[in-house]
Amino acid sequence: MSEFRGYPEKELVDDLRLAYVSRAIDDRQIAMQKQSRVYFQISGAGHEAIGLALARHLRPGFDWFFPYYRDQALVLGLGVTPTEVLLQAVGSADDPSSGGRQMPSHWGHAAHNIVTQSSPTGSQCIPAVGCAEAGRYLVRRPHLTTDLGASAAHGDELTYVSLGEGACSEGEFWESLNTACNLHLPVLYVVPDNGFAISVPASDQHPAPVHELVRGFRGLEVHHLDGTDYFGVRDAAESIVAHIRAGVGPALVHADVVRPYSHSAADTQSKYRSLEELTEEAAHDPLDRFAHDLVEGGVLTEAEVADLRAEAREEVADAAAAALAGRRPDPASILDQVVALPVLADPGPPPAAADGEPADAVPLGEAIKRTLHEVMEADERIRVFGEDVADAREQVLAGVEGKGGVFGTTHGLQRAFGQARCYNTPLSEANIIGRAVGQALRGLRPAPEIQFFDYIWPAMTQLRSEAATVRWRSNGAFTCPMVVRVPIGGYLTGGSIWHSQCGESIFAHIPGLSIAMPSRARDAAGLLRYAFRCDDPVLFLEHKHLLRQPSTVDPFPPADWVLPFGVGEVRRPGDDVTVVTWGATVAKAIEAAEQVAERDGIEAEVIDLRTILPWDQELVAESAARTGRVLVVHEDTLTGGFGGEIAAWVAEHCFADLDAPVRRIGATDTPVAYEPTLEDAILPQVVDLVAALTDLATW
Repeated sequence: MSEFRGYPEKELVDDLRLAYVSRAIDDRQIAMQKQSRVYFQISGAGHEAIGLALARHLRPGFDWFFPYYRDQALVLGLGVTPTEVLLQAVGSADDPSSGGRQMPSHWGHAAHNIVTQSSPTGSQCIPAVGCAEAGRYLVRRPHLTTDLGASAAHGDELTYVSLGEGACSEGEFWESLNTACNLHLPVLYVVPDNGFAISVPASDQHPAPVHELVRGFRGLEVHHLDGTDYFGVRDAAESIVAHIRAGVGPALVHADVVRPYSHSAADTQSKYRSLEELTEEAAHDPLDRFAHDLVEGGVLTEAEVADLRAEAREEVADAAAAALAGRRPDPASILDQVVALPVLADPGPPPAAADGEPADAVPLGEAIKRTLHEVMEADERIRVFGEDVADAREQVLAGVEGKGGVFGTTHGLQRAFGQARCYNTPLSEANIIGRAVGQALRGLRPAPEIQFFDYIWPAMTQLRSEAATVRWRSNGAFTCPMVVRVPIGGYLTGGSIWHSQCGESIFAHIPGLSIAMPSRARDAAGLLRYAFRCDDPVLFLEHKHLLRQPSTVDPFPPADWVLPFGVGEVRRPGDDVTVVTWGATVAKAIEAAEQVAERDGIEAEVIDLRTILPWDQELVAESAARTGRVLVVHEDTLTGGFGGEIAAWVAEHCFADLDAPVRRIGATDTPVAYEPTLEDAILPQVVDLVAALTDLATW
């Protein structure tokens, strides 16, 4: 086989053809958008050489890929067809990346290990690190693939992640580098730099080029390449990729490229770039340079290059026709692949201890700890990590008690299961959740912990835009099974603004999440067992005030007692008023109900929802039909609290049964204060519930 510059000529011709195909796809999409057959367009023009040169050293279905929207040539080089690219552009149900749910250039192809792409710039970097981390874990445990369905792993696999130079301003890029370098993970970072983040020039982004900024990361191999030079990239990539596959650590390629087309069809770059600048840039088009190199080397003639370009256009025209003939998505399918909760029957109360056997009674915090030990013993896919969750450094572990979390709920996990399964992370909430996303995509069952709910907000992009959307945005091709444990809530005395907030209602507004918030030990065990059976992200909220409260104590339920989400419980029966609540206000509602029963003969029924996504609408409706009066109580602020959703649902669906307006009690619309009397005034108290119950019952 003839070679040119060390590469088979057939490969070179094939790559030039794919470069023309990629550019022709851009041109075709622009035309189709003007015809309203495509609804958005963003091109990969100018990035063809680097994408195709790198693809020659990467292995689809073996390596893992977190590309960004300019990586059209890369994904074509990995085996995605022009028809598949255009099926996404026209929004066809046959689109393998999303079934019409994602905009163009949001790649995803399960067979090639191209992970479903999100749109926030830079957020893919931390999941990519988690993916590489999972590969290292899985390659030492092949039985998790053969027996439990985790993804295959290989000792010399790598994880590819790309982003533009503008996205390198995002903190998640830097957080990912921190972990990739600290753990010497096999991650290839690629930063094609076309000089602009839409209209913002690189000079407004950074004080120095990206390849200079990252050199302080020990263990990161850094390269600065001309991304318009196919041969230069391909030559350099051989040793770069070999370095990563050898297990030495991550590498970053910063490549200068051009942007001959505007950022997207919604942008006009002549508004902020001069004609002289655009003319100069056009002289460095990678397609012209690649073709010139092959003609100069005698691989192709000018006529053959022209034929190749024409063939590419014809191929793309045929692909566009095939895409337009594809199935349209069914509007009735929009609710498919949001979540897919395991179907389990309500187990009822756990069986009582046998006569003569002492009840193994534990509070809520101990139940959580025991359940974590139990599920980790049963399933090696489960890994617990976060800030302070480990016991201690391995070299001192034998001589110290161990930390095991600020509330002790992970104590002993490291000792029992090793540092590979219970470990500390950097103080970085986005890093914690993002790495869990990457591990979950590989089929593990990560259990990241956010130390305090009050500090969850830096992880919001990873929770909302990455984890919660994985199933829906990929139309079920990928899932994200993870249990995010979060201590939450007030009634602590001294917690103040930064350790006492509730805010579960904000997450209840995120499709794709499930949310549990138990109020007693047995429910915590049963719900946590169920959470680890889920193939979608779960927010498991552990109320700090309840961890050791006597009101939460229950006999620890047997291992086969699993409590499905969406099943509430009547904690106190009654026929006069229905109280709907969850978390720490359950005990307060029961106490208030006992007081009004003793004082006034008012019998309030207290329902503990146990989960709010989903929540037990049937149980609430049945109770409301009997009592005719509903009081919703929660610790979150009143305005925007989840109680508003419940009250609206009851008013809409149970209106004919109501004898009084639905009432709500929540915290004042303020943060929680430090001084105890102020905290008492802010959070719902028993006296508030007594007054509301009395008022409702006499309406």
